[in-house]
Amino acid sequence: MNKEQKSKKMTALSTATLGGGCFWCTEAVFNRINGVLKVESGYSGGTVENPTYQQVSTGRTGHVEVIQITFDPTVITFREILEIFFATHDPTTLNRQGNDFGTQYRSVIFYHDQEQRNVADEMIKELDRSKTYKAPIVTTVEPFTTFYPAEDYHKDYFKRNPNEGYSQFVIAPKLVKLEKGFLDKLQEYSE
Repeated sequence: MNKEQKSKKMTALSTATLGGGCFWCTEAVFNRINGVLKVESGYSGGTVENPTYQQVSTGRTGHVEVIQITFDPTVITFREILEIFFATHDPTTLNRQGNDFGTQYRSVIFYHDQEQRNVADEMIKELDRSKTYKAPIVTTVEPFTTFYPAEDYHKDYFKRNPNEGYSQFVIAPKLVKLEKGFLDKLQEYSE
């Protein structure tokens, strides 16, 4: 591949920023998806610049634990990413995922352009109309502003800590669900 081809390939990549509870879980899910080139845990949606995990954990910064995904839309579409997102967390619980609660764990899609907003809005309407969930979806769709990367010790948490309690009892079941529902979307993966 020459420089021009590489440049075209790089400009064709897309970004998605999603909050679906603890970023350790969502990172582990999307690290396994074919067409996803990078997953980075971090914070978005709040008012504090360069927040720390300790600040975000208080729930007073307005930030959400998110992942920022760089993906190849010729391999996986934004809609397919949202299908996986909705299937691997509970989009009906306000400011809560399992035992994690607070606004920093809210379900949110930070859209990067109008097309992403339209896809997200339509998908939520479809899921509510089809009664896929027993309760209405509370996932918000908000404009993306800024992403702050999480501290290094959060990165690849599941990969580095597969035998920890949180990994075994919270993350691993999400990965089993992912494998059952999206086997055709998974890349070859090894720990």
